Amino acid sequence: MKKIILFSSLFLSGMLAGTVLHAQLLKKLKDKVAQKVLGTTPVDSSSSSGNNTSANSSNSGAPTNKGGAGLKSTPPPDVNQQITDAEQAQAAANYSDARYSLQQALIGVELQIGREMLKSLPATVDALAKDTTQDKVVSTQWGWSNLTMVRVYSDKKDKQLTVTIGNNAFYSGFVNMYFNNSAIQANTDNQNVKQVKVKGNKAMIGYDNSKGYSLIVPLGQSSMIVLECINFADENEVMGAANTFDIDGIKKQLGEQ
Repeated sequence: MKKIILFSSLFLSGMLAGTVLHAQLLKKLKDKVAQKVLGTTPVDSSSSSGNNTSANSSNSGAPTNKGGAGLKSTPPPDVNQQITDAEQAQAAANYSDARYSLQQALIGVELQIGREMLKSLPATVDALAKDTTQDKVVSTQWGWSNLTMVRVYSDKKDKQLTVTIGNNAFYSGFVNMYFNNSAIQANTDNQNVKQVKVKGNKAMIGYDNSKGYSLIVPLGQSSMIVLECINFADENEVMGAANTFDIDGIKKQLGEQ
């Protein structure tokens, strides 16, 4: 019981401390959805001529970095050890270290969930082989609400499918908003976005000449799966690829069932 109380109270305080960074993440997700669904490109004010920091720095005479060894990969945090460290820090009234250890424990849990998720995905999709060198699992350490996994399938030529599985209530809710948009549901001769279903789940498919097909499937209250399909012949091929994935299994792993 003490572990649960400690874990919950410090986790909540960590969420409050990260409000600003979290808001920035949500804006990026919102812009990404808008770009995928509506084909709009968000304006980046930092790239305007009035705020060109890169140009200013190049004229200041300051040295520019020409290389470095980069960062070494590290193993994910040991969840049990981090919880033990948090208890010890709590007992010593070192609340900052306790919070940090709990955040690290959450990261460890989420990374494990993400890796297991990637293992469960199919080895091939529409004759495209998985490229595990491009696998990504990202956690923003606030716990089971900002977990993202990425897997790429490719023929090593010009055809590629990228699947992104995200667990974020705002991201999913933002997409759901479009399902009630009459403009999207309009039956026109030149639709670039429309509603479809994937294994009984509502979804949206869009097409852009330069980017190919995008399929977005909200999964429950806070999760979604996005397929980005380059050089696919038509929407039927995209739908066939989407049906390769175990949607119900993904839902279960993300706690949506």
